[in-house]
Amino acid sequence: MKRRFFGGIHPSYRKELSVKATPSVAVIPKQVVIPMLQHIGVPCVPLVKVGDKVLRGQKIGDGDGLCVPVHASVSGTVIAVEPRPHPLGKLVTAVVIENDFQDTTVRPSESCGNAEDMDPDTVLGLIREAGIVGMGGAAFPGNVKALSAVGKADTLIANACECEPYITSDDTLLRTNPEQVLRGMQILSRVLQPKRAILAVEDNKQEAIAKVNGLLSEYTGIELSVLPTRYPQGAEKQLIQALTGRDVLPGQLPVSAHCAVFNVSTFAAIYRAVELGVPVTSRIVTVSGEAIREPQNFIVRIGTSFHDLIEVAGGLNDSTERVISGGPMMGIAQSDLSVPVVKATNSVLCLLKDRNGAAENPVCLRCGKCVSVCPMRLQPLYLYRFEKAGNAGELERLHVMDCIECGSCAFTCPGKLPLVERIRSGKQLLKEAKSK
Repeated sequence: MKRRFFGGIHPSYRKELSVKATPSVAVIPKQVVIPMLQHIGVPCVPLVKVGDKVLRGQKIGDGDGLCVPVHASVSGTVIAVEPRPHPLGKLVTAVVIENDFQDTTVRPSESCGNAEDMDPDTVLGLIREAGIVGMGGAAFPGNVKALSAVGKADTLIANACECEPYITSDDTLLRTNPEQVLRGMQILSRVLQPKRAILAVEDNKQEAIAKVNGLLSEYTGIELSVLPTRYPQGAEKQLIQALTGRDVLPGQLPVSAHCAVFNVSTFAAIYRAVELGVPVTSRIVTVSGEAIREPQNFIVRIGTSFHDLIEVAGGLNDSTERVISGGPMMGIAQSDLSVPVVKATNSVLCLLKDRNGAAENPVCLRCGKCVSVCPMRLQPLYLYRFEKAGNAGELERLHVMDCIECGSCAFTCPGKLPLVERIRSGKQLLKEAKSK
């Protein structure tokens, strides 16, 4: 039974800008910059040095703890191991590879093959060695997330909601290679043994829905759930609520509600890793927005610069104001287009002047709209006020850390208060207060 999650909004989705029949293969760059941090957790330690020859798919960074390896996305020569700009807005150690354009590839591991012949530990090991992370944007190590759900999740969810405006990379994957996603779901189902495996998609993706429906008879145990389009339905807690009616309590993870949620691109990567022995060296990226000349989706090598990718899409309009990694609601504005595409980069969004931005003199109209749309049932206005007052105690009492920073409150605010900016600052204020 489908349910509505609490709150949410209906922004202008603008997905028609980038939807094409098939994704284009982006021009292979002369040089790639592979950051050693492309996941939540501990950065990788470089395994190569300047002058080394590397192959595509070769492991070039790894580490202990909460960490997954990174791999070369081209074959060539390492010309630098040094801090480089990262889409997160900071400098991160990266391996820079000069492409030899031979695309000489590492031979797949002998462990890969038919997943039915593997035990769960082997599957999880292949997922880790392929460097798989949450490819919808969260970038949490895939093997760790899967392991935490073993014996605890009765529902496995493939998230294809893609609720952010403009982004169509997951939609493109389902329209062109739905078999990879469905097979990846079957592989992980063998590990987790859930009672249900659900592929959730919003109803504004009709071609993708038709493609999946046409294949379901071949993939037993998987069901398709088509949900009404609504933002931020792609957030894990909201999706679980919509599909199962269960609430993930404050401070808890989806597994507490006996659910495990993975992005569809992550499932496709699991299939390629386990049965083909292919690590994460490329992904589908949406390049869209009114400021880009030729919006579309591309298959992009990890480490390709935003600048190179934008040029392949026809370049920027002269009136471009912002370039964002991710979507307009939760993405990160970029000040340097030399930053590389990483595993979690699902979109490079190029926008003209923001007509919904904060006003010069924002004012609260006491309308309560921010409260009515907050999917986490918070009170954004009061979080805003107590951040301005520097009151960490009240911010904690009002559960500021539960905010998912979806931007629904700021979007709907007629007074144009910078609510998300202040709430983000409030989280930092609370962290600093607790550290004293």
